[in-house]
Amino acid sequence: MTTLVTSNPATGEQLAEYATLTDTEIDAAVRGADEAQRAWAARPIGQRAVALHRVAAILRDESDDLALLITREMGKPLAEARAEVEKCATTCDFYADNAAAFVADEPVATSADRSWISYEPVGVVLAVMPWNFPLWQVLRFAAPALMAGNGGLLKHSPNTTGCALAVQRVITAAGAPEGLFRALVVAEADVPAVTQRLIADPRVGAVTITGSERAGRAVGAAAGGAIKKSVLELGGSDPFVVLADADLPRVAALAARGRLLNAGQSCISPKRLVVDATVAEEFTRLLVAEVEGLVVGDPEATGTHVGPMARADLRDGVHRQVEASVAAGARLLTGGRLLPGPGCFYAPTVLAGVRAGMPAYDEEVFGPVAAVVVADGEDDAVRIANDTRFGLGASVWTADPDRGVAVARRIRSGAAFVNAIVASDPRMPFGGTRASGYGRELAAAGIREFVDVRTWWVLDEPAGAAPVSE
Repeated sequence: MTTLVTSNPATGEQLAEYATLTDTEIDAAVRGADEAQRAWAARPIGQRAVALHRVAAILRDESDDLALLITREMGKPLAEARAEVEKCATTCDFYADNAAAFVADEPVATSADRSWISYEPVGVVLAVMPWNFPLWQVLRFAAPALMAGNGGLLKHSPNTTGCALAVQRVITAAGAPEGLFRALVVAEADVPAVTQRLIADPRVGAVTITGSERAGRAVGAAAGGAIKKSVLELGGSDPFVVLADADLPRVAALAARGRLLNAGQSCISPKRLVVDATVAEEFTRLLVAEVEGLVVGDPEATGTHVGPMARADLRDGVHRQVEASVAAGARLLTGGRLLPGPGCFYAPTVLAGVRAGMPAYDEEVFGPVAAVVVADGEDDAVRIANDTRFGLGASVWTADPDRGVAVARRIRSGAAFVNAIVASDPRMPFGGTRASGYGRELAAAGIREFVDVRTWWVLDEPAGAAPVSE
């Protein structure tokens, strides 16, 4: 029997061991999800809403335990983990309250006696999810998918297996049919083959992934081969554009907190700080002071701002990117080193003099590293912001919000924020452009990714003539 072992990235201690599923057990899970989905879709949407409200209630009741599980499996500070649980609960309540309107039949005036558009479940949705927000990214897809009448199969990251099983338990305890939402514990060596097989299975109607660009390409290609809907939420190298008139002390403090949230392990954190040359020196000084003032340490301790990275291999990869950037001419102003002792801690880092050709500019650095890029005025800032294959989020900081909107309109991204850190909100669509993926989660757009749009045309009597065009 193959097993998965989870460990605490702050201490290196083993947390739990989980038996992986055999091919026969995976097939049984797919069959069970398919059968449960048919019964679930037959329920009135109001009954589904009752169950989803119960999910929210259970999440809140178990918030402390779930937050501790998140922190121990992937390392974020407890305050951030509690906020993640609450955001999941809020999103479940949002879809329970609004899904009926989002997928209601839409009458359309045509020459038919009656015509309308309906939104119908696709069946079972396969989700391939990452470790960095191990509850949020699962429920961000699951809440709308379930409210639309779908089932769910979750292939979570191995190091957050406990979180995957917790979501399954909570959804079932809330009143969903047994097997409707199933976490699949898969041996790491088997993940590519199992994922391909699941996507090809006719009982799986769609697939969604939040993850790396490499994983997104593989899943998107498999979904295309199977002619199935897919949503890809991939990486980012978000620009944080600081114009010359920005409130530098406030913006530098927000930049530090935004970049180092979750130890910098967020797709939408501000990775490239694009700063007007006239204020770059002062902004950088303030930024370094803010970064050096943050407390790095035990994520379970009160007052910790930055915990460990989730795994040693991820930390080592970020360190290689920092070293390569410095070797190419970037200036290391603080951090840039592995911290001693147990766990996967990396010193919060600020790089200045970053430019094209350096990993800190060209690649996504998924860790606690802020890269300052100097821009020669507004037009150059826009050029730098767009000088990436990614297009997830972008923020612009200025004393003139209208100017900020005008600048942001020239930047390609799935989200544009002015004088605010990019963040997701269940009321607004979330997703990217270019190598950051396609499709949307959250809001009405998110639930409609997991439905089939059906056209209805009804005549009270047979038509008098056939159409002369298709």
